[in-house]
Order: sequence, then C-alpha cells, then structure tokens
Amino acid sequence: MKESFFRSMTWLHTWTGLLVSWLLLLIFFAGTLSYYRYEINLWMKPELHSGVLRHYEDIDKGAVLRQGQAYLQSTAADAPVWTLRLPTHRLPFVSFGWQDAAKEGERRGQFHEHYLTDDDELISDIRATKGGHFFYRLHFDLHYLPVTLARYLVGFATMFMLLAIVTGIVIHKRIFKDFFAMRFNKGSRSWLDGHTLNSVLALPYHLMITYTGLIALMFIYMPSALETGFQGNRRALEQQLAPPQLSTTPTGNKASLVSLEHILPDVLARASGTPIRDIRIQNPQDANSRILVVLRNDSRIADHEYQLVYAGTTGQFIGQIGDFPSDVGQAHDTLIGLHAARFATPALRFAFFISGLLGCAMVASGALLWSKKLRQKQQKQLDKGNKRSFGLYLTESLNLGVIAGLPIAAASYLWANRVISVDYPGRFDAEINLFFAGLGITLLLALLGWINWRRALFTAAWIWLGLPLLNALTSSENLLSNIVKGQWFLAWVDLLALIIGTALLLTARQCKPAMHKAQSTISASEAMK
Repeated sequence: MKESFFRSMTWLHTWTGLLVSWLLLLIFFAGTLSYYRYEINLWMKPELHSGVLRHYEDIDKGAVLRQGQAYLQSTAADAPVWTLRLPTHRLPFVSFGWQDAAKEGERRGQFHEHYLTDDDELISDIRATKGGHFFYRLHFDLHYLPVTLARYLVGFATMFMLLAIVTGIVIHKRIFKDFFAMRFNKGSRSWLDGHTLNSVLALPYHLMITYTGLIALMFIYMPSALETGFQGNRRALEQQLAPPQLSTTPTGNKASLVSLEHILPDVLARASGTPIRDIRIQNPQDANSRILVVLRNDSRIADHEYQLVYAGTTGQFIGQIGDFPSDVGQAHDTLIGLHAARFATPALRFAFFISGLLGCAMVASGALLWSKKLRQKQQKQLDKGNKRSFGLYLTESLNLGVIAGLPIAAASYLWANRVISVDYPGRFDAEINLFFAGLGITLLLALLGWINWRRALFTAAWIWLGLPLLNALTSSENLLSNIVKGQWFLAWVDLLALIIGTALLLTARQCKPAMHKAQSTISASEAMK
C-alpha cells in the first residue's frame, strides 16, 4: 500500500509538472518581471528620465495642487474626471490627468496624463507603450487569447502546479536533507539536486504564490460559490470585496470647484500622517461635484483603498470610504496583496523577484530532468545511430525554445521600445509583437534543430547585457548618472538587465559548445514516420 501510494504520487508529480511546464514557465516568468512593472514602465518612457522623479516629502503640496487645478481647468474643463497624482514609492512623480467621457460601446473614456518637471513644466508628448503592464497582463491574460479562455488556461496550469508542489513534498522523503546535497557532474542526479534546491529554497513562496493565484480568479473557476452565497448577485459580492465606488450624477448646473489648496490642511489632519496617493475630482464643473482623496496603503498587505470624500463646491467633508472593510473583503485583499506584493519595500521586492526566478528555475529544471531521463533510456538506440523518439524530440525542442526563448523575447521587447520610431503609428502593438516574434523564432529554430543551448543562451545574455548601453544612447540619463542622482527607480532596470544577462552568460558558458549531431537531431516530420 505504501509503495503503491508513493508510486502514484511520483506519477502525479511528474505529469502534473510536465504537461503544463512550458505554459507555467511563461506565467511565472511574466509574473516575476511584473514585480518591477512600474520601474519598467518608467524605463520605457525615456522622455521622463530627467527632472521628473521626486519624493513625496520634498514637494510643496499646496503649490502642486494649485498648479494642477489651474492646468486642468484650462486644459480639460469639460472632462468628467480629473486626477492629480502625488509621488509614491511605486510612482515617483507628479502628474495631472483627465478622463474623457466614454463613447458608445466603451466601458470608460480615454485617460490623458501629463507629467510635472522640477522646473514646473509639463511633459505631454510621451511615446506609446504598454511598458511593464504588458508583463502584468500577460501573466494571467496571455495577450492574444480571449480573456475568459486565457484565465481558464492559467487556472488549469496553476492548479496543476499546486498538485505538483504538494506531491513533490510527499515523494521527497528527505527533501530538506537533500537540500544540502548538491552534486555536480552527476548526470540526472545533478538535475534532480538542482530541481530540489530551487524548489525548497523558496518553498513557502511557491505555495503562497500558487494558492493566492487561484484565489485571485476563483469566482471564474468556481461560479457555484457565487450562486450559493450571493444567489448569483455579482454586485452584492463586489460590495463585500471592495468599498462602494462613489459615483455622482451631474445636475447640469455649472458651479465653481473649491480650491484644492484650501481643503489640504483638513485632508492632512484627517490622514494622520498617511501620505496622499492621488486626488480625483468627479464632475469638476458641476454643482454636484465630488473630491476623492485617496490615501496610500504602502504599509498594509491588504490591497485596499482608503478615501476621504469632500463636496466639490464647498469643500465640506462628507465622509470616508474603505476604512471598515468587510471580513470577506479584508481576507480577499490580503491574499491578493500577498500575490502582487504591492506593499513590499525595495529589499522585500527584490526577495520576491529572486523567489520568482527560483520558481522559473524549478519549472525549467523539472522539464529538463524529465527529458534528461528519457534521453538516458534511449541512449543505447541513439548510440546505434537511431533517431530520437518523437516524445524526446518534442520535449527537448520545447525546453530549448521556451526556456531560452522567454529571456530573448523579454529583451527584444525592451529593445523594441528604443529601436522603433517614436512616430510610428503602430508602435504600441509592434513592441508586443516583437516579444512574441522573439519567442516564436527561438522556438521554431529549436524545432528545426538550427540552434543549441549555448548559442541561444549567449544570444539572450548579450541582448540583456546590451540594454544599459542602449538606454545610455537613447535616453538623457544612463546607469551611472541615475545612481549619482539617486534615481534608483530607473537604475534598477539597468541593474536587473546586468544581473539577468550575467546569469545567462555564466549558464551559457557551462553548456557544451556543440549540440548533438544528426543522430539526435530530427525534424517533426521525420519523428512522425
């Protein structure tokens, strides 16, 4: 019975890990880069690299609000929503924005944002790019697929990963003892040790990120819970999970907006030292206007908004929103906050990033271990000059194409941001298309047998290592100047590029200089015979 259970768990661990490993690697890789999506956003907008970054404590809040209100009044007086952003640890700049009225068929109108410089000038001409948000959305929407289908696929892969983690703990009887037994140059034994090391080193993170990932979209996967608990009333569920969004109906009667600078002392007093994240004005030119002051929640794990509400025409305080979330909402926001790590300090964020890379290594090493063992089983046949089986050909090609292709694709996306002309009308989509082109070309070359691990990893390494130089040539700042000026928000992207590029370079140097020759290289059509 015991042996049968162990065999069953081993089989389940192997196949739940292998079948979704390549999709799971894409999800994990995109999610890991998403920890620095705001840094990547800013890096991909070189127009904002000089004179824009600042700290909340260093700005004259009254002057900023006065200037922002005057600017929006003159630029977007008829817009239904104004937004004034103050610097945060994730968005370290001041900006003034407005949202157009939604057109027919649109969920919301287009949002415009202009950025304030140290010289009180406003930058409005910014290149079109999705920036780091691309990796964030790719993490669970997979880009080209319909959203619902993509999220079901992501949920399917995530559930398989959770099973693989749990069964992996069960079958590794000496999991923590083996953690300290990294044996090099021992064939599949070394791959197993590496797989165990990557898995155990960040095991709490792997369990947390997988479980909370399922929770984030659980009502898509388990609609029966919505039907049972809320009789199918999704609005009732949303009211439990999040504070009600204040929405005012314009009266059509024109009225002047109170000075934002005038209500600032009351806002600061009620905030009790909590910094202001942004100020939103609904119907700014209407008698029924509202001012929403959103406070930062940097120190809280729960991803929850806290707002102070004022009457737009008088500046009278109306009340607070979100200060007493429901138990359901608090639990949900805490789990989502853990998954997204928006609360993390720079050091903790880097720890999350490293843990994410270990997750990528765990998935990749598991897939490589399986193909390594399969190759060993077929080694006698290969030594006789026989072809690889189709299963071995497919797994080895997918391993090479996806594991090496993802870093090539991500670096290609960042290069495209600077290489494609700013005036090119389709550059927003072109950047994204080049990401998938980099991945697709690498995968195709791997399937055709025209590239090996050493060449692919060297290619990825040099593309990543070239990013700081590219930034220096196409931006007003560079890695050294950003460090000297204390602009670590920008410097981090260049530093991460150097870290990733160096890791890929060291890995490439460990690969054999030549790939297996004709006896082990086979086309898909030959494998089908």
